[in-house]
Amino acid sequence: MALAVCGSTADPHGRELISHGTTLFPAACYQDDFFLEDVPCPWHWHDELEAVVVAQGEVLVAAGGARFTVPAGGGFFINTRVLHNVWDHSGQGFRLHSVVFHPRLVGGSLDSVFWQDYLLPLMSPQAPGYVRLDPAVPWNREALAAVEAAWHSAARELPGFQFQIRSALSQLVFQLVSHLPAEPRTPSEKALRDEARVKDMMRFIQAHYARELTTAQIAASASISESECLRCFRATIGATPIQYLRQFRVQKAAELLAGTTLKVGDIGARCGFQEMSYFSKTFRELKGCTPSLYRAQKQGNP
Repeated sequence: MALAVCGSTADPHGRELISHGTTLFPAACYQDDFFLEDVPCPWHWHDELEAVVVAQGEVLVAAGGARFTVPAGGGFFINTRVLHNVWDHSGQGFRLHSVVFHPRLVGGSLDSVFWQDYLLPLMSPQAPGYVRLDPAVPWNREALAAVEAAWHSAARELPGFQFQIRSALSQLVFQLVSHLPAEPRTPSEKALRDEARVKDMMRFIQAHYARELTTAQIAASASISESECLRCFRATIGATPIQYLRQFRVQKAAELLAGTTLKVGDIGARCGFQEMSYFSKTFRELKGCTPSLYRAQKQGNP
């Protein structure tokens, strides 16, 4: 179970297509280095739980309708099925130690005491969608240490490392469940409806990003007005649907630039950019360099 670089690819629902670990051991540890790219990944969600330690830099995290910064040494936890994203906040790039794991790794079978007493309360609709982990808080510090222990066990791959990872993640879950808010979170019907609508519209965008799209078409995919579409996107992910569309197109283009030999112009057209000049301008705005330079960097031909 070597460390991997996590590149988020989502299905038409915004759900990640990455397989985190294997059926036998459903967990994966990642070292994510973002020192060149302003937009590391599109908004996404997954069934797995995720815990992250910021190893270097400072990041801006968006999850569950909130935004917060996390400096080096701190971290955060993302609950199952929560839309989230992360950006560079310091302007100097950042490095993350991430652990993504399916609840059954810790919870076992659905009728076990681990699942019933620990995983179910943690993943309930009333539980927080995210937790910011501050090393100045004692139990947060223990949770961060558990994440790092799991991550380093994956990096070393010593005999029995799977037991060490499961043990560390069990400690993480225990800390999180033991410190759930006394007052359960009750998401408003409006917030739940907004998120469901945004997921529907993200599904439409990701299925049709290669063609010309308007806000009206995106709104119609969720059977709402343009103004309601804009409000839902801004309330849920802090961006307009067209901004999200541009980001998603650039991300898909980046994947093709890094992994294929298709011509740059053909890639732009495949990703919904009708003009090469607009493709280059948009790509540079979001990735900090031209498509050609990005390909050269990713394919080892600077």
